Amino acid sequence: MAEVKDAQHHVVEIMVDGDHRISTIAAIQDHPLMEISESPGHLLLLKLWQREEDLFGRRIARKETRIDALTREIFQLCLFFFTFHGFFFTILFTSSHNSNSCRKWWIPILVSLSTCCMMILLVQMKLCRYWKVYGQLQMERTDSRALTRCIQELRMKGVSFDLSKEPGNGKRMKSSSVEIKWKPVTWCHQYLITIWLVSVMGLAVPVCRFMLCA
Repeated sequence: MAEVKDAQHHVVEIMVDGDHRISTIAAIQDHPLMEISESPGHLLLLKLWQREEDLFGRRIARKETRIDALTREIFQLCLFFFTFHGFFFTILFTSSHNSNSCRKWWIPILVSLSTCCMMILLVQMKLCRYWKVYGQLQMERTDSRALTRCIQELRMKGVSFDLSKEPGNGKRMKSSSVEIKWKPVTWCHQYLITIWLVSVMGLAVPVCRFMLCA
């Protein structure tokens, strides 16, 4: 502890000659950011783009939160769909021992179809909303990336940056290597959950008839 108390802090001064100091000041003055600060037009454009970049970030965060919420809602609906069928088939199995159950087989099937159609409709609505928000999110991300590139270019070029340039120029151009997707395939990929639920609903009808009349 005594050695620590006796330790002394040494300040090292680096002597810089006049020519080097002048060259350093000149380099700072010639920096693009210094040029932008002295140009009202470029400075205003930089502030506007930075504000717009912040707005893009907030909108992207809100859409990502919305997509997460829709994903949870779709999962809960699918879970309720299969839970309902589990209880429904259990009730049918217990009532299949009744000799009169086969005469009114269409009643439980009608109840099952009505409930399934309602849940499938809700899932489809959530999926449509999900893909709509997802498309908007991709557009927001594309615009945000284009704006970020323009801000970086402005900071690098300084006053030589063209003020008439817009972040959106050229971002909608399609590359020659873009894959052409067939719309029915894309639709089936997006709404695969709906197709799966409809298939389960179609299989539930013969299963119900078999359990009641076997």
